Amino acid sequence: MQRAKAFEGLKRCVSRRGHHRAFSSQPNYARYHDDHVQDLVMVEGRTKSRAAILNRPSALNALNTAMVSRLKRLYESWEDNPDIGFVLMKGSGRAFCSGADAVSIYQLLNQGNVEECRKFFETLYKFVYIQGTYLKPHVAILDGITMGGGAGISLPGMFRVGLIKLEASSNPLIKSEVQVCVTSYCCATFLQVFANPEAQMGFHPDAGASYYLSRLPGYLGEYLALTGDKLNGVEMIACGLLHIYSLNARLAMVEERVDRRSILSKLEGVDRCFSHDTIEEIIDALEKEAADSYDEWCTTALKKLKEASPLSLKVSLRSIREGRFESLHHCLAREYRISLNGISKQVSSDFCEGVRARLVEKDFAPKWDPPSLKEVSKDMVDCYFSPLPEFEPELELPTASREPFM
Repeated sequence: MQRAKAFEGLKRCVSRRGHHRAFSSQPNYARYHDDHVQDLVMVEGRTKSRAAILNRPSALNALNTAMVSRLKRLYESWEDNPDIGFVLMKGSGRAFCSGADAVSIYQLLNQGNVEECRKFFETLYKFVYIQGTYLKPHVAILDGITMGGGAGISLPGMFRVGLIKLEASSNPLIKSEVQVCVTSYCCATFLQVFANPEAQMGFHPDAGASYYLSRLPGYLGEYLALTGDKLNGVEMIACGLLHIYSLNARLAMVEERVDRRSILSKLEGVDRCFSHDTIEEIIDALEKEAADSYDEWCTTALKKLKEASPLSLKVSLRSIREGRFESLHHCLAREYRISLNGISKQVSSDFCEGVRARLVEKDFAPKWDPPSLKEVSKDMVDCYFSPLPEFEPELELPTASREPFM
């Protein structure tokens, strides 16, 4: 009942154009310097509400430690403020959030500053847990690119909203020329992309990804985690990643917009292929599916799997499978182990190699270690899930005082 009332309150707010403008207009932030932490996360709001605005548009609002620390402090203070009714988060520019600032992490690792990297992951995962246990309605407006850690800081929200511009239409239900704050249940004119491309970068889906991906229909989560494939706003609604805010008469529009080319129209094939226990079996199933159906999605998925880090594929599959049976805090604790064991380079340097190849030098020719699936041993994968060294504390979350709603 409490969430229903909060949703109705949100509905009234976003239907008033003036109030919407106060939250979603994007002022000119060029005069601010990105290095100043208060300018990396701006604050807007009215008497009963607050909005956190990710403000690194030149970096697609990629997260660094300063940004996540500020978000965590803001959300904690807003939760304790009895005068604030609900909280909102959005991004400036053409992205909500492209995830962690992987290039900065890469540079820190090359400088030997592992401690700063550890601090980033610790702060990020703690913030995700705060969102998943938040006591007030909080909304994420996914306007534009939402990837990796960007998904992690948006999906724990009580409501997840797509900011779109409705196309002009003869249908009076959807005819509009103004920007409105609604879920993306019809064709968006803004670019809206959701993805977890970590395996293609030698990493693993983190920031709660093993929790929310493992709870998608069938084995869609495995597919998204392993291939890094993208979803648009309509597809996010159809699989439950976005909440629908509409009249019942509009629900059919979602089905109409999810066309035959969408991966969501191939879920039976996805389940047949990605339900297997190993990456090798998944690839064999995809090759058989491709031979039998001549469907383009199979060959595309095969190509993406063969481009990804073999070690990351096996780590990611195991993480998603374990996430199916775990709570949010258990998923975050496991992902923290995987992240720290991964950046330690004790088993492989695939993360640094993936970032180098895709984001730094951009030769798109990573030299994975090991280079093939058959060379990835069970012991290698186990190392990523092993307890951290004695001198390295595990992730501590306030589970005694904060119970997840997710």
